Amino acid sequence: MMRSRGRALLVLLALTGLGLIAAGGAFWFRGGPVTADSSLPTAEAREGEFLVIVPCRGELVAGKSMQVVAPLNVPNLQIVWMATPGAAIDHGEVMLRFDTSGAERQLKEKEAALSQSLAQLAEAVAQARITIEQNLLELSTLRTAAERARLETTKAETLSALQAEEKMIEYGLALEKVKVQEAQTGLVRAQSNSRIESLKSVAAKHQAEVDVTRERIARMEVRAPSSGVVNYQMNYSQGWMNAKPFKVGDNVWPGSAVAEIPDLGSLRIKASVEEIERGRIRAGQDVRIHLDPFPEKPFPGKLESISALTEQNFEWPPSRNFRAYGSFDSIDPRLRPAMNGRLDIIVDRIEKAISVPARAVFARDGRPVVLVAGPTGLKPAFVEVLARNPDEVAVSGIPAGTRVALVEEDAKGAGARKGVR
Repeated sequence: MMRSRGRALLVLLALTGLGLIAAGGAFWFRGGPVTADSSLPTAEAREGEFLVIVPCRGELVAGKSMQVVAPLNVPNLQIVWMATPGAAIDHGEVMLRFDTSGAERQLKEKEAALSQSLAQLAEAVAQARITIEQNLLELSTLRTAAERARLETTKAETLSALQAEEKMIEYGLALEKVKVQEAQTGLVRAQSNSRIESLKSVAAKHQAEVDVTRERIARMEVRAPSSGVVNYQMNYSQGWMNAKPFKVGDNVWPGSAVAEIPDLGSLRIKASVEEIERGRIRAGQDVRIHLDPFPEKPFPGKLESISALTEQNFEWPPSRNFRAYGSFDSIDPRLRPAMNGRLDIIVDRIEKAISVPARAVFARDGRPVVLVAGPTGLKPAFVEVLARNPDEVAVSGIPAGTRVALVEEDAKGAGARKGVR
């Protein structure tokens, strides 16, 4: 019995010793140093000028451009060839061709009608000339006969009274024939001239139709009104939702805008500014333009203008924003209209500011904090936020060159273990 109690006591002492060892080991682990994981992403706090910006998205537009429209009074316009969208083009170079097959067929028909009317006119002129010449010849003959009859009347002294009377009658008849022939000749001339003028009018009408058709065919080849790049307009013939830029095969309304050639020297960015930011910006402020095709190069410029009223957009959900225009200090030849990008409006500058990535600033007890990476671990440090941008924050409370963590997972643990300094 005593031996059993002794064994139980030994077991109890052994378990108690193991518990103390485990507790001591746990206490030593909790109180030991926290090492920083080398795989954690960090960034270095830098010192320099901090630009407080209002960012807004937008696209490049041209302040000046030449519009290219389809020819007027030309039916059945269908695009059969077009210059490459966005390609450079010189003044006078062909940029659009429309289908001319129907107009050329009409031209042949009208040219045939013109040839027929000209032939009829030539025939009428020739026939009138022949008829008039015949009438003039007949008139000349009658005038000669009348003159002879008159000469016969001068021989009245040698003729009897009866013969003299007959000669006078013959002379009178000859004069009447001359008058009748003159009237007939005038009538034939008038009729011939009337027919000729009528045929001339028909020929002129056919000539005008031929000229109009030829002009239409010539206008179906559209040339660039200025040098620049080709930018085709949207084709809304299939509805607003299905609108796409004009392409080969599309039908075009006469006189409608098909393309434009923007003046690259007038390019500027058109961006949407939220209503909450309107009070911070004004025309004339410096801007930085970041274009999606050239993310490595910000383009400096000025805030050119801001719309007086908000504008409704067609996005979902719909919203109302102010329209801002930013100009470039200098135009890069690579820029093209409709390029998307970001307009950063500089509303303030902080000299010699300490800035860290926005991802490095967390909240502890309602205050901003950064997680400082040191040789012994990660230590939270309270900071004061001086200014905030979407990607960067200006702070005070840490020196330049401090490496701060970009993740929050270990910050809570480090704060619980080390405390906040």
